[in-house]
Amino acid sequence: MHPVLLALLIFSATMQAQTTGTITGKTDAKATKDKKSPLFGIVFSGYVKTDFIFDSRQTVNFREGHFLLFPENEKPDEDGTDINAKANFNILSIQTRLAGSITGPDALGAKTSAYFEAEFFGNINPNINTFRLRHAWIKLNWTKTELMMGQSWHPMFVPECSPGTVSFNTGAPFVVFSRNPQLRITQKFGKFSLQFSALEQIDFMSTGPDGISSKYLRNSVLPELNLLLQYGFNNPVRKTEFLIGASVNYFMLTPRLQTEVTLSPARDTVINNIVYHTEAQTSIYKTSEKSRSMGGSFFVKVRIPNFTFKAGAVYGDDNYAYTMLGGYAVKSIKDAAKGFVDYANVRSWAAWGEIHTNGTRWQPGLFGAFGQNLGATSDITGPYYARGNNIAYAYRISPRLIFNVQKLRFAGEIEYTVAAYGTVNNNATVSDAKEVGNFRILLGAYYFF
Repeated sequence: MHPVLLALLIFSATMQAQTTGTITGKTDAKATKDKKSPLFGIVFSGYVKTDFIFDSRQTVNFREGHFLLFPENEKPDEDGTDINAKANFNILSIQTRLAGSITGPDALGAKTSAYFEAEFFGNINPNINTFRLRHAWIKLNWTKTELMMGQSWHPMFVPECSPGTVSFNTGAPFVVFSRNPQLRITQKFGKFSLQFSALEQIDFMSTGPDGISSKYLRNSVLPELNLLLQYGFNNPVRKTEFLIGASVNYFMLTPRLQTEVTLSPARDTVINNIVYHTEAQTSIYKTSEKSRSMGGSFFVKVRIPNFTFKAGAVYGDDNYAYTMLGGYAVKSIKDAAKGFVDYANVRSWAAWGEIHTNGTRWQPGLFGAFGQNLGATSDITGPYYARGNNIAYAYRISPRLIFNVQKLRFAGEIEYTVAAYGTVNNNATVSDAKEVGNFRILLGAYYFF
């Protein structure tokens, strides 16, 4: 057993034993009063899950195919046969999860709580099967104000209005999928709430000249900023719910701190059959040119007794860090002598919707989504720091059926995803696109605790 998991289970057993001993060891009136709410407590929960996955062709994915984005482009051999037209199958249990909900005494006039959640997904492909952090936050709740500090979902992913797919991708790359360290303040105004967040990056990061890294955002000093307004109400008696909201998002990236210009290339000179090597001569210059990005999201949820409908849409100048299409690229060279460049965003948008029944045992559902590459507002010289920059558009349709019994859940899903690959134009749009599709058949078995 993983040592971290073992330690948590031992801690859980110890806490439960201490709580039980404290309550059952007293028989007077004060003991009865003490039962109401302990000053400190932790409740563990989670599930064990195994996925059985079949894909009709090779795909762009994470963790050995577990997290599917879209099908790979055609790759013809010398005979014109598509190498990527090859099915594959896998069985994985890496989504198995452990969570802890922590309560404690009031502080600063607020109710206090904390939460953590982890799984065996690993944070990079070579670390698959290792324990990794998903959520870890502290909350202070006053009457109408909430302060959250820690790692949680990006504000453009709203858990109350997110797809209920069996697939772990939860609708990506058509839905924002990102968890971020953040500071979040929420203020309630009746049925309205206004939320402001300042975020950094950890597992879901931007890309740039040195590959995927959080340093591009960190070196910009200003964290990512998001403002979210939502309205909602819930009637448990009538079993109805309504939620609607929208957000605006802004961040800056600093792709480079320095440039390197080659004054003379490396060369070898032969004199009297002896090779003399001369290293390249270069100059470096400090640079701080930034890529700036605006974005926004919209979502709506309607629940009636028998059905729930959800929908959402996202636009962004640079959606790479959200596990979506898009990014940025070098627009032009500002100073060839010093290697200074400026950047342009590769914009994209996506919309999704789903409907499912609210049955406790059987719950069929249907998810659908469409996303499009909008290109840049000017010509691009390259290179590109983007996902799917040769994809004009993509779409997905995904029916599912979930069966619940006691602590068990069995779920099946057919996920048909299409990506239209084509020729990248000077302004980062894509023309002459050809659709490439993948059928995924997914079966999931859960045991909740």
